[in-house]
Amino acid sequence: MRDLDVVEFRPSPEQYAWTFGGVAPVARIRPGTVLELFTEDCFAGRVRSESDLVSEVCEFPFLNPQTGPFYVEGAEPGDTLAVHFVSIEPARDWAASTTVPLFGALTATHTTAMLHAPLPEVVWIWRLDRVARTCRFQARTGDYWVDLPMDPMHGTLGVAPANLEVRSALVPDAFGGNMDTPELRAGVTCYLGVNVEGALVSLGDGHARQGEGETCGVAVEAAMDSVIIVDLIKGRPCAWPRIESDTHLMSTGSARPLEDAFRIAQADIVGWVSGDFGLDVLDAYQLVSQAVEAPIANVVDTNYTSVAKLAKRWLPKVDVYDGAHHKLSEMAAAYRADRGATTRPLRTD
Repeated sequence: MRDLDVVEFRPSPEQYAWTFGGVAPVARIRPGTVLELFTEDCFAGRVRSESDLVSEVCEFPFLNPQTGPFYVEGAEPGDTLAVHFVSIEPARDWAASTTVPLFGALTATHTTAMLHAPLPEVVWIWRLDRVARTCRFQARTGDYWVDLPMDPMHGTLGVAPANLEVRSALVPDAFGGNMDTPELRAGVTCYLGVNVEGALVSLGDGHARQGEGETCGVAVEAAMDSVIIVDLIKGRPCAWPRIESDTHLMSTGSARPLEDAFRIAQADIVGWVSGDFGLDVLDAYQLVSQAVEAPIANVVDTNYTSVAKLAKRWLPKVDVYDGAHHKLSEMAAAYRADRGATTRPLRTD
């Protein structure tokens, strides 16, 4: 395997992007580059204690700061970007979650108008233990606490949208964006269709863990030290973000209502199975119908996101996207061997 091209980037506060599209790239990279990145949490690091209310310390719409975008040399509309997550590790020993008035799945919102008062703002500070791989929930009322398994992920990953659009980093759509699926964890490869020259890929919104649906609208929000590999698949379009792990293929759909997000994801994986594995469309439809899993990513964002997840063991032995996931996994292993098994210390700032 050739020597790895490794680029480290830690944004200064003025370098964060708040949209997908409409932002000049922070750097140009070649396909196959390893990026060692710092991403700030969705609050830009401003919610640090139980007294830091989002309405007081954050300024809407400046939420979900993105690290990037990166211009990928040779990327053109009609290509697909392959982004492999080598590692995602919390950068601090704490994370934050909160309720936000007029936001969440179980409260009145701006689009679900009710006469009752909004839920109050309450902040929870979660303690993270990298050695034990746990996130500690401490009840605000009473003395109950419990340690939940750490499962780091990125809520946002995307490229510039098509048709000259500029979209908020709070929005998920065909370009990726704020999908908030726990499936974007270390070891997976995400495929994103390229819409503009250079793709302009960025990511952020790290979660130490998140339940499916992100019901209250906020996960265990954490700054992250993440390593990704960005590669390019020429001449192969990708209409909606797709994810590949060692064991599963996944399609995502983002829309409102939730049924349409579900339909997009299900239709895309039927098309994927039919197109790449040689099954008739109706045969693929029947197989997917009986074998698919359908985890909900979020039901709180501007668009909702649904995932269609199919185990590879039910499919013919085919390497999708020319074996990109396998190749990038090997590159990730080479990177880890070169860097050793050490991890960065958690910061307490």
